[in-house]
Amino acid sequence: MIDSKQATEALADIDDTVRRLRQSLIYRFTSTIMLMWGVLVLAGNIAGWLWPRYGLYFWIAVYVLATAGLFAISARNYAQSRIRTFDRRYMLTFLFIISFGIFCCVFGQFSPRQQSTFWPVYIMLFYMIAGAWFGYAFIVIGASIIALTLFGYVYIPGPTFLLWMAVVNGGGLFVGGLWMRRV
Repeated sequence: MIDSKQATEALADIDDTVRRLRQSLIYRFTSTIMLMWGVLVLAGNIAGWLWPRYGLYFWIAVYVLATAGLFAISARNYAQSRIRTFDRRYMLTFLFIISFGIFCCVFGQFSPRQQSTFWPVYIMLFYMIAGAWFGYAFIVIGASIIALTLFGYVYIPGPTFLLWMAVVNGGGLFVGGLWMRRV
């Protein structure tokens, strides 16, 4: 038989294992989404740099493809684990975040350069908030992308900024997704 101290230690070990398993599952699922977003954001920024006149259409396409990708990733995850990871609540949250961002851009009358800075900073804020609940990797990834985005906004001139953002935002999400698979 075990005494109360041993039972407490055993329960603490179980709690720690459950916490690490939960974080591992969240990181695994999220890393796939980050890899997808990284590729799409990289492509959106490069397309906007090559054909700036059509930038709005490229970003609409990025959001449509990302939404379809989120549903596909969720369906695959549900088939494997029977855990629903992207449902109406997440879609509604996604729409609220995007709608508020569009509201800020329209009423803030942001220039294209300011919009290219606003969106990554705004979205990475939510990554950092998620890090408070799901693990510090989100905070590190979000803070790194925000810092590099603001550095580029201040120091990278002209159209080269879109290439900077392709590497920082798209590449940052992609590398972050790969890193989360290892953490």
